[in-house]
Amino acid sequence: DLSKVDAVASAQAAGLLAGAVMTVRDVLKDPQLASRDWWHEITHWHGTALPYPGFPFRMSESHPPRPRRSPRLGEHSRVVLDLTPPDPLEEQRRPMPEGPSSSLHLPLEGIRVAAITVVWAGPHVAQLLGEWGADVINVEPVNRIQPYTRGAENVQSRETMLRGAEIGVQPQYPDADPGDDPWNRFASFNSHARNKRSMTCDIMSPEGREAFFELIKHCDVLVENNVPTTMDKAGISWEVLREINPRLVMLRMPAFGLEGPYSSYRAFGLHVEAMVGHTHLRGYPDRGPEAIGETLASDGLSGVQGAVAVMMALRRRAETGLGQQIEMPLNEGFIPTLAEYLFQYTMNGVNPPSQGNSHHIRAPYGVYPCRGDDQWIAIDVGSDAEFVSLCDSLAAGPGEASVQSELAHAPLDTRFAHAAARLANSDALDELIAQETRVWNKEDLFHKLQAAGICAGPLNDPFDALSDRHLREVGFFEQMTIDGVGTHRYPGLTFTMSRTPNQLRTPPAKLGEHNREIYCDLLGYSDAQVADLEARGLVGTAYPDELLPGQFRNAIATSNDSRE
Repeated sequence: DLSKVDAVASAQAAGLLAGAVMTVRDVLKDPQLASRDWWHEITHWHGTALPYPGFPFRMSESHPPRPRRSPRLGEHSRVVLDLTPPDPLEEQRRPMPEGPSSSLHLPLEGIRVAAITVVWAGPHVAQLLGEWGADVINVEPVNRIQPYTRGAENVQSRETMLRGAEIGVQPQYPDADPGDDPWNRFASFNSHARNKRSMTCDIMSPEGREAFFELIKHCDVLVENNVPTTMDKAGISWEVLREINPRLVMLRMPAFGLEGPYSSYRAFGLHVEAMVGHTHLRGYPDRGPEAIGETLASDGLSGVQGAVAVMMALRRRAETGLGQQIEMPLNEGFIPTLAEYLFQYTMNGVNPPSQGNSHHIRAPYGVYPCRGDDQWIAIDVGSDAEFVSLCDSLAAGPGEASVQSELAHAPLDTRFAHAAARLANSDALDELIAQETRVWNKEDLFHKLQAAGICAGPLNDPFDALSDRHLREVGFFEQMTIDGVGTHRYPGLTFTMSRTPNQLRTPPAKLGEHNREIYCDLLGYSDAQVADLEARGLVGTAYPDELLPGQFRNAIATSNDSRE
C-alpha cells in the first residue's frame, strides 16, 4: 500500500539501493529538487513564467550568470555583429596552471588528482583527467571491499562464467579466469583505470586519514562520488580540506546532493535515471519498466560534466589562486537533457508516456530487424524527402534487381504521405519497413541508407564494435599489456586533440601497486612506517582472505585447480 516514494524511503532506511520510476510530472514535484531551490523560473517572451532545469553543478566560488529566456530568431544579431573581435593574444597572457612539472605537453600535465571513487561515474571523471595528462592517484581501502568497483564481491568460478557466456552473459575476466587476484583482472575496473596510480589507504582509520590529509597537501584536485555520510564518517569535508590546501579543487558527486531529504540515499546510475524520468520515458508503452535494460547514461554523462567542471575550477584558480568545492549531484546533471519532455508538461499539460524506440513527433523512428539472429538497424526519418529516399532504397532490395515492394508506393499512400500521417499510422508503417529490412545485412543496409542521406546505424554488440571497420581505421582501440592479465585491446581516448597527440600511457593500476612511491617518495614516509601499516592491514596489495566472500575464495580455488 506504500506509494513509490515511500517505498523508496523505506528501502533506503533499510540500507537498500532503490529509486522510484518517476514520470515527468513526478520530477517537477520532486521534494528533493524543491528543497534545494533547483528550478529556475524564467518568463518567456510570450509572458508565461515556467520552471526551467537548473545548473548541473554548483561551484562555491564561481557563480553562474542569471539564466535568461530563450531568444527569438535573430534577436541578438546586431549585438553579436557589434562585438569587438577577440584579442588573439589574450589566451597567451592568461596564467598557466601551476604544478610540479615545468613542461606542459598535455593539457593537465603537472596537475595531481586524488580519487576516492567507486563504480563508474567518479572513476570516469578521473579517467578523463588522466587522459588529459593529470597524475591521478586512486585512494583505495585494502581492509574492506568497495562494492561494484574491483568486482571482489561478485566473482564467479570459470565454469559458472562459461555457462553464462552460452546465454549471452559475458565474463568479466580474461579467458573467464578470475586468477589469484581477481580484483586486478576485473574488466569493468580495468576499462577506466588506465593512466592512474593506486595507493591503499583506509580513510576511516586515524592513520589512513593522516596519510590522506598529507596527500591532499600535494594535490590540485580531489574527486569523490561516495554517499555523503561516508565522507562525513571519515571526517573529510570541504571545510577541513581547504584549511589543509586552499588551492584544492574538490569535486563531490552525490547521487542527489549534499543537502535535502534524499541526501543520504545510496544510488547507482540505474536508480538516478529512474528518479529523473529517464527510465519511464524509454520504457515500452505496453510493458513495465522491468522490460528494459540499463543504459548507464547517468554515469557517462556525469563523468564528462565532472571533468569539465574541474577544468573550469582550475582555470578560475589560475586567475585567483584559490580552489573551490564543486557539488555535482547526478540527478541534477541528468535532468537538463530531458528538458524537452518537461516542457511538454509545463507548456501543454501532457505528461509524456513511455515511448520505447518511438518518437513523439517523428516517424518512422525506431529499430528494425535485419538478416540473422537478433540483428537490428536504427532508422530515423525527419522529412518527406527522406521518407521517399528510404522507400526507394528499401524497395530495391539488397540485390541489383528491383523487387515488388508495398513500400515502394508508400509515399503516395495517404496514411504515409506527410509527417503527421506517418506518426498517426506509425505501427502500420513500422511493419512495412520491417518486411524490407529483415532481408538485409545490417552493415550493408547501414551504408546504403547513409549514402541516400538517411540517419541510420546498426545495433552493434561489443564484438561488432571490436571488428568495426571505421573504429579500426581511425585507431580507436589500443593494445595494452597488463602484467598477470595479458595483452588485449582497450577502448582508446575519449577525446583526441589535433595539436596534442596522446595515447594510453600506462595500464590499469593493480591494487596498491604504487604504495611505496607514493608513501615514501611523495609523502615522506620511511620504509619502516609503511611496513608497520602493512603489518596492521591498513596498507597492502591484496584483500585478506577473511574479507573475501566464500564464493570468492571458492572461485579462486576452482580457477587454480583448472589451471593445474
